[in-house]
Amino acid sequence: MPRPGKAPVGPLPGTPTAEHHRTALGIGESAPRLSWTMDRTPSGWRQTAYEVEVADGERRRTSGRITSPDSVLVPWPDEPLAARARRSVRVRVWGGESSDPSPWSPALELETGLLEAADWRTVMVGPPAGLGERERPVLLRGALTLPAPPRSARLYVTAHGVFEAEVNGVRVGDEVLAPGWTTYPARLRYRTHDVTGLLREGSNVLGAHLADGWYRGRIGFHGGRRDTYGDRTGLLAQLEVECEDGSTVLFGTGPDWRCAPSPTLASSLYDGERHDARLERTGWSEPGFDDADWAAAVPVERDPATLVAPLSPPVRCTEEVEPVSVTPAGSGRLLLDFGQNLVGRLRLRLRAPEGTEVTVRHAEVLEDGELCTRPLRFAEATDTYVAAGTGAVEEWEPRFTYHGFRYAEVTGWPGEPEPGAVVARVLHTDMRPTGEFSCSDPLVERLHENVRWSMRGNFVDVPTDCPQRDERLGWTGDIQVFAPTASFLYDCAGMLRSWLADLAAEQYPDGTVPFIVPTIHAPTWTPAWPAAVWGDAAVLTPWRVYEHFGDERVLSDQYASAGAWMELVAGRLDEDGTWRRDRQLGDWLDPAAPPEDPFRGRTDPTLVATAYAAESARTMSETARVLGKEADRERYARLAEHVRSGFRAAYAPQGGLLSSDTQAAYALALCFGLLPEGDERTAAADRLAALVARDGYRIATGFAGTPLVCDALTRHGHTETAYRLLLQQEAPSWLYPVRMGATTVWERWDSMLPDGRVNPGEMTSFNHYALGAVADWLHRTVAGLAPEAPGYRRIRFAPRPGGGMERAGAAHETPYGTASVRWHRDGARLHVAAVVPAGTTAVVDLPGADPFEVGSGEHRFEAPWPSA
Repeated sequence: MPRPGKAPVGPLPGTPTAEHHRTALGIGESAPRLSWTMDRTPSGWRQTAYEVEVADGERRRTSGRITSPDSVLVPWPDEPLAARARRSVRVRVWGGESSDPSPWSPALELETGLLEAADWRTVMVGPPAGLGERERPVLLRGALTLPAPPRSARLYVTAHGVFEAEVNGVRVGDEVLAPGWTTYPARLRYRTHDVTGLLREGSNVLGAHLADGWYRGRIGFHGGRRDTYGDRTGLLAQLEVECEDGSTVLFGTGPDWRCAPSPTLASSLYDGERHDARLERTGWSEPGFDDADWAAAVPVERDPATLVAPLSPPVRCTEEVEPVSVTPAGSGRLLLDFGQNLVGRLRLRLRAPEGTEVTVRHAEVLEDGELCTRPLRFAEATDTYVAAGTGAVEEWEPRFTYHGFRYAEVTGWPGEPEPGAVVARVLHTDMRPTGEFSCSDPLVERLHENVRWSMRGNFVDVPTDCPQRDERLGWTGDIQVFAPTASFLYDCAGMLRSWLADLAAEQYPDGTVPFIVPTIHAPTWTPAWPAAVWGDAAVLTPWRVYEHFGDERVLSDQYASAGAWMELVAGRLDEDGTWRRDRQLGDWLDPAAPPEDPFRGRTDPTLVATAYAAESARTMSETARVLGKEADRERYARLAEHVRSGFRAAYAPQGGLLSSDTQAAYALALCFGLLPEGDERTAAADRLAALVARDGYRIATGFAGTPLVCDALTRHGHTETAYRLLLQQEAPSWLYPVRMGATTVWERWDSMLPDGRVNPGEMTSFNHYALGAVADWLHRTVAGLAPEAPGYRRIRFAPRPGGGMERAGAAHETPYGTASVRWHRDGARLHVAAVVPAGTTAVVDLPGADPFEVGSGEHRFEAPWPSA
């Protein structure tokens, strides 16, 4: 028994989680899998059994003791849940030397949402045709009466467009750009909100702002298109209230709702917003407001069978950044520098006469001391606020737009803005940060931070290519190469599972994977055609999620989609196993390609396609093995070997030297195992190192080769060459942008030229995560932390110091808890400290020593300092 006043000792499980949800209100799984980590355990402790208790009010049921070491995504131990079910779940465990269980964990409060089409009993409504102007949001309101104070109230809500809900004049929740962007015809997410505290006995009002968003607004490049999914916006809301007197009230959108134009005169994701505060209607979402001059809302068709609960967190404001400088720019303009290229929008606080017009323009970089807006293409990225002139401080932030920017030009501000008057609000999907990296080289540390900021700015509901110009699309190839880095830095399992569901829904009947998901009309790119790297996202991205999060369900959910792509590729191969048909993007954005023609890389695009065909076939074989599909495993393994043989015969006829003598070609061949071990692989690695040296240790790869080139070198005895490539500061290189002041990853190696001019290419983004995939190598090789088994059930610590670095380290919140490794140099010795979370083991692979295994706990090791 612990002494009074002292915390108990011994193992203690933390609060369980359900699936990949950070909170468990309104989940869509009727039998959610559970996970837990241990808050404290003795070194070497291992779980041997667990018990789960599920409580429904006073009724409690337990699984009984289950002999198992599993603690991640374990099966739901009770009967499947119905819609609106509420349960309290806690766990206790056995392990180590004790025969007694641990204390019970804190409880997870879990509640399902609406699970079936029949659970929806309201209809979507929207403004009648002709109400307001194009791009102008509308206000909607509906009134209800409660016979008694509410005991519990849930609001289930979604939209065609983007919305922000209010109850009795108070905003509901804190999410932004809800319900986000999905393949609308197949999947429309709704959110569940607890609004008990916002309602009261008697009269109440449910209201919403509703704008075009992705549903009806302009999206895409070269001017884009409107009405991608439909020409009418709509709101679907269902409010369910349990009152203190035992009565229940069901209320939602319907024919008795009213609507009117918003004081926001125009709202566009790309172009920004114009808001006239003089037109605001005080109290419009509160009882007692006279809406006699409002129009009647009209029904909008929506199949409730396509409504789904979210798999990931919503977009939120996760940080506020104040400007580091405010500089007068002439003609009444102020130039604000926020010191960081970020994604979001500005919040303004000002006191101004009625009709004062404040305009804000945004850009990522300056050219000749002015905003450089050319890279924005057809995105205006301009917000305008017209003051009401009430005499009080007025506060405004756009609701339904976002921008990518470091600099903002403000025109019309009355006087000088005081501290806090203008603040940048950072927006992205509110994923839990899970990965850290540090080292002794400040430029490399800044590179890693740039990668993190680029991920934040481009994970705005879908993984996009850039957040500032008229694009912001879910390019499949970009996330395919970046998924390992993303999965280390943030818990993005739910977001990627949701995006992959859209990919499967958008996939063509013949298996072709669109270049963009969700798919829109895009000149040149639609209709899509079979193209390696991008199409391979159907196979490789689910596998990356499985590797990092240990979730077999993503493999089973995506198996039909992945198989359809693989069968399509198999049918495109020539008899010798090479893929020579179809227009391939190859090593896209090879720095040698002309700015106006990124297709023209140095590497044979058919070599790239064939290499990826082999890798995807191998991965499909592994996927089938995990899922117990033995016949498929053998079939895909044979296909992989057929393609490997074809690759060697067609592209490596000279004993490891490739017909396409480029860094990208050798990186693909080495990392995908396309050459036999021994002399051929050694010759290829030596040639790759020679090419890197010949190019002055500068980057000579694009999207396909860049994520692999350092791995290809370090795996084959050329660690110092990889470090020299990493640490190069002249263009093209990873550190050239850092040296030029970049705070995010650029789309092109030279998005800004050495003289400070912006690259003249039509595609010139300063926030584009794909080339930041090198961060995965920083984590696994420079620091030395990687999953050895799916979900980090087994961890690999294998630092490979080099480049003159004195120290490095990484930490990652695995599904089992925190794993970390740190190393530093002390004379001729390498000192390594590692932490292995409970429930896992680790392989320690230090330079100059044989690998060995350790259990959970804190460990310290030494090895000879590896010489250059």
